[in-house]
Amino acid sequence: MSTDDLLARTASLARRFLEGLPSRPVAARAALGELRAALGGPLPATGSDPLEVLERLAAAAEGGIVASAGPRYFGFVIGGSLPAALAADWLAAAWDQDAGLYACGPAAAVVEEVAAGWLLDLLGLPATSSVGFVTGGQMANFTGLAAGRHAVLAAAGWEVEEEGLRGGPSVNVVMGEEAHVTILTSLRMLGLGSRGAVRVAADSQGRMRVDALREALARLPGPTIVCTQAGNVSTGAFDPVGEIAEAAHERGGWVHVDGAFGLWASASPRLAHLARGVERADSWATDGHKWLNVPYDCGIAIVRDAAAHKAAMTGRAAYLVQSTGAERDPQDWTPEFSRRARGFPVWAALRHLGRHGVAALVDRCCALARRMADRLSAAPGVRLLNEVVLNQVLVRFEPAGTVDPDAFTRAVVARVQREGTCWMAGTRWHGMEAMRISISNWSTTEADVDRSAEAILACARAQAAEGGGR
Repeated sequence: MSTDDLLARTASLARRFLEGLPSRPVAARAALGELRAALGGPLPATGSDPLEVLERLAAAAEGGIVASAGPRYFGFVIGGSLPAALAADWLAAAWDQDAGLYACGPAAAVVEEVAAGWLLDLLGLPATSSVGFVTGGQMANFTGLAAGRHAVLAAAGWEVEEEGLRGGPSVNVVMGEEAHVTILTSLRMLGLGSRGAVRVAADSQGRMRVDALREALARLPGPTIVCTQAGNVSTGAFDPVGEIAEAAHERGGWVHVDGAFGLWASASPRLAHLARGVERADSWATDGHKWLNVPYDCGIAIVRDAAAHKAAMTGRAAYLVQSTGAERDPQDWTPEFSRRARGFPVWAALRHLGRHGVAALVDRCCALARRMADRLSAAPGVRLLNEVVLNQVLVRFEPAGTVDPDAFTRAVVARVQREGTCWMAGTRWHGMEAMRISISNWSTTEADVDRSAEAILACARAQAAEGGGR
């Protein structure tokens, strides 16, 4: 079996999968036991032909593949992969560049440098900011907060990278009540802890209240980091980052923006008002595999103070080939040394879409979210819980009678997931069970939304006919 034959078969299997996405049931079809049986067993003593391995993997994994790349997957704000980005990612895998050092992959380093500049321009962020390409929103938040930890402690005369946290000034961390879990996880990894974080009241849509923030800051002397949100994971709402930045900067604080998907609103002239003021923050986190629709994995960490970013991340060793200063070593801006060259698919996606194409992608998804909200909320017994300002739709099912709406909503979500036309997750919002629908795939159409809305309502009717919640 030649490498050419193996790659041709691989392309054939991938093409068959992609062509089947529009009609494929969205949920995985194989149970846990089936997948373990198909993929497991003892490690063979002798190896197998690569083609045999490939065929076996494709067949064994088939039932456990979720159609998250397809047009009717509305869970967890997961975008699909643009064809240009997917193709570039295949090339990146074939090239197999270690994107940590310029010396290991000059093209990988330069493509990140170029893509970083395009992103800063597209998102309206300071052109001198530094950018690191990481795994996802979790590590983008971690990186931005690590830079913030460095900056606020350096201002207090403490070098945290050398001395650690023990014996140093305490760092106050302030966040809204609806901060994403990846902020809390980042604080744990950074040694700042999540339990001591100060929670600030939010409004009905999850937006941090500036008056409550100012009250909290007045009680907190010392180094301070304020975590804000551009795009609430349930409602899509934006914290008033500009006002938050003003309040925090008055006290010498650092402002971080978790903009995993919402930061992309800055690329749309129609929606940029939602993100007004985000450019006044000090660090930002976003995901390329959400609204830019590049393959997993791809997070983007952006920091206004490049020196703080580099101080928090960079590592040096005698065996590493050091740049002359003209070259950009990607590992200076990320927690990783060895990693895949994520910049290639980002570059390809941006080059393919252009400024207007990114804006159109974001606008289209938001219009489809409003269409979904209108279709669902027009039906009796369906309550819309959020102001649909972005791509998030939050609904609750409240049938007439004595049926518990929480149990009924959970049952409808589960039924929709099993039915397979579309897939979305449930959540709990302000004490109520809800269905959360996220539209962020380049290939989703109005027909997909209409078909999915009808499937959801049909599941709700069937559940009511069976007697409500289970």
